[in-house]
Amino acid sequence: MTGDVRPTLREVRAAGLSCTLATLIAVEGGGPRPIGTQMVFAPGFTAGYFSGGCVESDVADHAFACLADGEPRTLVYGEGSPWPDIQLLCGARIEIFLERVASDDPALTELLDAHRDRRPVTWVSDGYTRQCAEDLSPWPEAAVVREHEPTPRLIVVGGDPTALAIAQLGAQSEFETTLVRPKGPASGPPIAGVAYSRAEPHEAFAAIGVDAWTAIAIATHDLETDRAALRAALPSAASYVGLLGARRRIADRLAPLRAEGAPEHLFGKLHAPIGLAIGGKAPWEVAASVIGEIMALRYALGSGSTSTALPADAA
Repeated sequence: MTGDVRPTLREVRAAGLSCTLATLIAVEGGGPRPIGTQMVFAPGFTAGYFSGGCVESDVADHAFACLADGEPRTLVYGEGSPWPDIQLLCGARIEIFLERVASDDPALTELLDAHRDRRPVTWVSDGYTRQCAEDLSPWPEAAVVREHEPTPRLIVVGGDPTALAIAQLGAQSEFETTLVRPKGPASGPPIAGVAYSRAEPHEAFAAIGVDAWTAIAIATHDLETDRAALRAALPSAASYVGLLGARRRIADRLAPLRAEGAPEHLFGKLHAPIGLAIGGKAPWEVAASVIGEIMALRYALGSGSTSTALPADAA
């Protein structure tokens, strides 16, 4: 179910194997996956998907042929395909570009180094030669131009069932997720893929690293911890800051920050009450609304939420 093949590419390289990197380069008719979607094929490794089962087995056959002969190729499914018996149920037409990538390819090394360092890079390839760098201009003959951003990161402050649900759903949604619970239990909750910190918010955020690909969800039910988290989160580079709580209580959380002279523009990126306005209040319902809101903002869609920061005169 992964949407990011870089972890698998790292495993393939560690094993000293070449792989076939398959990239969706064209979609017509509303296919199930967007342009830029990728799959990886190597002996013992397969990751990603294009259609949910319509074409993957055929792509795999061509991918291993590409791995054997090193020749790039473009696969077409749907209208104009040389394989009319292989159709997407949605009726879409897609093009997939295959290229063999050696384990020691410098472009692959840069891609994985950038992933580790949380740097955005662009992958450009004609199937024989490839480059990967920041601010890379496409070549006229390039078949693939694929931008890679850092893995989305989620920091959840809190420790009650709602905070745990947000953290678990975030990890399942492929966010690098950390639960921050100041002075909490020595051991974190047994949730797969969720890191844990007992530090105060400003210390935890500094240790984790907050950047433009980071979302912070504050869900503590503790007034002072909420304020401490807001003090650290609002001036940070985080692209999303959400605050759990009833609308009538938000002013109490923001008033001290305004009194301390926090610039008013910082409150403009606060989503409070947190999450999409779906009406549910159970932990998993709130978690779904929070992850949904973060994703909607990531893809520059209108969230449809009624959540807003309170104006200055409401404090």
